[in-house]
Amino acid sequence: MAYQTIYPYTNEVLQTYDNASDADLEKALAAGHDLYKKWRADGGLSERKAILHQVANLLRRDADFYAETMTKDMGKLFTEAKGEVELCAEIADYFADKAEEFLQPQSFEPIHGEAYCLKQAVGVIFMVEPWNFPFYQIMRVFAPNFMIGNPTVLKHASICPGSAQAFENLVKEAGAPEGSFKNLFLSYDQVSKAIADPRVQGVALTGSERGGASIAAEAGANIKKSALELGGNDAFIILEDADFDLLNDTILFARLFNAGQVCTSSKRFVVVGQENYQKFVDMVVEKFKTVKWGDPMDPETTLAPLSSAEAKKDVLAQIKLALDHGATAVYGNEPIDHPGNFVHPTVLTNISKDNPIYNTEIFGPVASIYQVDSEKEAIELANDSSYGLGGTVFSKDIEHAKAVAAKIETGMSFINSGWTSHPEIPFGGIKNSGYGRELSQLGFDAFVNEHLIFTPHS
Repeated sequence: MAYQTIYPYTNEVLQTYDNASDADLEKALAAGHDLYKKWRADGGLSERKAILHQVANLLRRDADFYAETMTKDMGKLFTEAKGEVELCAEIADYFADKAEEFLQPQSFEPIHGEAYCLKQAVGVIFMVEPWNFPFYQIMRVFAPNFMIGNPTVLKHASICPGSAQAFENLVKEAGAPEGSFKNLFLSYDQVSKAIADPRVQGVALTGSERGGASIAAEAGANIKKSALELGGNDAFIILEDADFDLLNDTILFARLFNAGQVCTSSKRFVVVGQENYQKFVDMVVEKFKTVKWGDPMDPETTLAPLSSAEAKKDVLAQIKLALDHGATAVYGNEPIDHPGNFVHPTVLTNISKDNPIYNTEIFGPVASIYQVDSEKEAIELANDSSYGLGGTVFSKDIEHAKAVAAKIETGMSFINSGWTSHPEIPFGGIKNSGYGRELSQLGFDAFVNEHLIFTPHS
């Protein structure tokens, strides 16, 4: 595959990168494995802590550079990219500070003897990451595994090679030893070869269902643990007592952040009651009308282009598919005359269960709005999905909103807010949205050896 930075605002090719050779892959795996063995023998936790804090310092020092690199790779707003850089710095600081606590042995009941588990590194972790958050997706895997003592090797999306290389350079500048983290511009065959290599002991992927199924099959065939974060078709439930002023402040972020290219962004809005439904549809249309598309480097721009010409083509095809099967476009679905990959914010209603788009993730600036007559129907509609990544419940009664959220089949629920991500809370889903967790202690433990030490009573 061709690794190129094609600026989504102009579709101009800014830079092309050479693919990695098999020798490059071997060198990376050998360096990572040697470093793993050194860390297992010598420890080095305090040194890694200092290095990871330096990663955070460099991210903050050079935030504009890293943000522009991401924007040029995949088109996100420069202002949003700067927020991503800061989040990455927070994740680095968090795992640097918490690793010693997270690595403490876990004791068990001494019924038959003394028993505890050591938390130990396992070896090289191979990661396959997507383009929508070019730094954040890497940091979620790199930071905890670096502190554990698991070196990491990255195969990033082919459209954001600049970000991948910048992250490797960042880790080097922070003083990490050779083998700590390596970016490689690999082919699919080389990805299979890497997963099969005995020096690789775990595989992490964020991406599509198809990509996740392929990577999981490769990992399973080679008896390697894997963690997958895949797509989402998250439901945003609006109960009858929802605060519409708060909704008004939330809706643009919930659906249009990153031009709607967020796995956990709200995609299906489920409104209880006819009166609230029409009020909500009108509100979303009015909010979408305020969006200003344009140069993502311009701070006045509020809607970025999609990540690629192919992404634009796919989203437009999904809108057409929905309309061809009876949906209504109450706003949007208009062409934007510009060479960039812009899709007009669109609001869809009247989506029936037999519409192919009903159980399809639209990865772009499209809101699908459903009306139901009861809370029970809202829960049933939210759960009638092959996905289960995240979701939102809006109600002035927070305890009631929590009770409704508990009935949703999903990995994450957000009360009276859009999706969010913080270092201290876990991230991940169920069903076709994948398995495993990243961030928090749950994510830290994803690739540790829980090594039992047992001394029986005499």
